Amino acid sequence: MGVYFTADMHFDDESIMRYEDRPFASVSLMNEKIIEAWNNTVCAEDEVYIVGDIGNAEYISKLNGRKYLIKGNHDRLDNEEYRRLGFAEVYDKPIIYADFWMVSHEPMYVNRNMPYANIFGHVHNNPAYNTVSARSYCVSMDRNDFAPVAFEQIMLEVALADEAENKAEKQN
Repeated sequence: MGVYFTADMHFDDESIMRYEDRPFASVSLMNEKIIEAWNNTVCAEDEVYIVGDIGNAEYISKLNGRKYLIKGNHDRLDNEEYRRLGFAEVYDKPIIYADFWMVSHEPMYVNRNMPYANIFGHVHNNPAYNTVSARSYCVSMDRNDFAPVAFEQIMLEVALADEAENKAEKQN
């Protein structure tokens, strides 16, 4: 069983294609790409944490895996409705995953002196945010070829960024 994280699908949202320069001729092509990329990445027995902004939640049943939702600013349905649509659990606030990872829709402030790192979405391709740093990882679909990111990959990339930052500090 694998664990994955993703955010910002915005199913059926034509405006997101324009706002984020998504490379699709139509919203139906965008939806198809997201479903295909997801199902080519995630197996039925995997777990996926969606870190907000699903869009039309009716598409959830087409996606592989056991799904968890950390609600984003566009996720407005009642939690019971999300469960009825296929989520194993729904969270209104950020969660702590594996004792170290703060999982939130919007980026949270973290630094090297804190005992946590942050997995987040919300910022899409905003260049003010790095995809990976020594204490954070952005799982917005726009940065990850519209597919969920394996937790193992997140841990590895954050560890490498931390190592590079430590090396740079020692050289100064």
